[in-house]
Amino acid sequence: MYDIIIVGSGPGGLTAGIYASRSRMKTLMLTSQVNPSLITTTDIVENFPGFPGGITGYELIERFTQQARTFGLEIVEDDVVSLERASRDSTDIWRVKTGKGSFDALSVIIATGTGYAHLNVPGESEYTGKGVSYCATCDGPFYRDVPVAVVGGGDTAVQEALFLTRFASRVTIIHRRDRLRAARILQERAAAHEKIDFAWNSAVEEILGETMVKAVRISDVGDPSKKRTLEVEGVFVFTGYIPNTAFVRDVVECDESGYVIVDDQMKTSAPGIFACGDCTKKLLRQVITACGDGATAAFAAEQHVQDLKGNAYGAWATP
Repeated sequence: MYDIIIVGSGPGGLTAGIYASRSRMKTLMLTSQVNPSLITTTDIVENFPGFPGGITGYELIERFTQQARTFGLEIVEDDVVSLERASRDSTDIWRVKTGKGSFDALSVIIATGTGYAHLNVPGESEYTGKGVSYCATCDGPFYRDVPVAVVGGGDTAVQEALFLTRFASRVTIIHRRDRLRAARILQERAAAHEKIDFAWNSAVEEILGETMVKAVRISDVGDPSKKRTLEVEGVFVFTGYIPNTAFVRDVVECDESGYVIVDDQMKTSAPGIFACGDCTKKLLRQVITACGDGATAAFAAEQHVQDLKGNAYGAWATP
């Protein structure tokens, strides 16, 4: 029996693990083998306070993990299948079922983050791993001295496009609008880079190839009859995110996109279940906001557990 089980090992989950373990809560973190934190594939994080020169996403997570372990956080690599209500010693608990077994806890923190959205166009699934990629940091070195395309206009798309300039001969950013939505500093860097050009107001219709990607067909958003083909050997897709919440959508309230709805204490609609980070409905999904969410979720979960045990702060005091 655990006080708190944290599902997910990104910045939000690990911050929750640090806070919960420091409070001497018996805490277990379940880290996914299938859906690792997206931050681990980020080449450089330069807007997290304390690292003026930037830090790789992988190294940042490694530091978080080491710090959490020093306070006694138990970490198990196992993917969660379901979450259900149960009872133990006349106490309502939550049972977390995984591919290897199950774990019981008085409270659960969902910190599962998101995965990359797909284009869902012809050729995408066929050429995934054969020229279609969702991780420039992982696959960029395979595209030395060849042209590639990046689909998207947000921070991730532009940052990954900049990373790809280290390898590719040319990087074309394909975006559905006439301007980027990325942070201004990233826009300025991309606009000034000699290897980057733009296909504005454009949507991908099909990814073409033989055994590997050879081109991408795009159309004009305003006039779909206007089409053209870009010869590229790689297509990197960064068009949005899908929350990794399938296993809890029947347990807690989510919005139409599957993001978990929480209040200002990171409480969900189910008593004893909290959520934090990118899997929640929120305005800004960044490492720093996930960390703040994680700290709040851990503190709220601790209070919930103490209430269940009958030793909440002040409960023992005499009038």
